[in-house]
Amino acid sequence: MKIKVEKPDREKLNSLNVTDWPVWEKEVSEFDWYYDSNEECYLLEGKVVVKTENGEEVEFGKGDFVTFPKGLSCKWYVKEPVRKHYTFKD
Repeated sequence: MKIKVEKPDREKLNSLNVTDWPVWEKEVSEFDWYYDSNEECYLLEGKVVVKTENGEEVEFGKGDFVTFPKGLSCKWYVKEPVRKHYTFKD
């Protein structure tokens, strides 16, 4: 299970209606997370490192479009406060 990080263009964001998605915010922190469905998100602010249970480490931040696969267990390390648009898909 791989976390996918992209630098989207405005066209992709518009086609997905990202600005209509809810916004999630989180202060600097660490927490465990499990994805029971696929998540797509677009970071408006912040910097995060995610470590998966198989040792993969992925860093992303402002301007990144990130896809988390269903079934992923990981730990989030929020390095700078995060604001992101997000949606869940099956």
